[in-house]
Amino acid sequence: MPLIQVNVIKDVFTPAQKAEIIGRLTDAMVGVEGEAMRPVTWCVIHEVASGDWGIAGNPLTTADVHALAAAGV
Repeated sequence: MPLIQVNVIKDVFTPAQKAEIIGRLTDAMVGVEGEAMRPVTWCVIHEVASGDWGIAGNPLTTADVHALAAAGV
């Protein structure tokens, strides 16, 4: 029973985007292991509070991620 775990910063992704992430990751896993595994493939999205995620020693906030996305990075 595969378990896919995804960590994201809270409030970066909309509910629709999170549903798409779950669907696409499940499709990718099923593409490797076979369609029979779809019913037992789990995908969990964990949301980390804004500022509780650090990169290069610096906290990253929801606003930081939105700014990166707007800049096309």
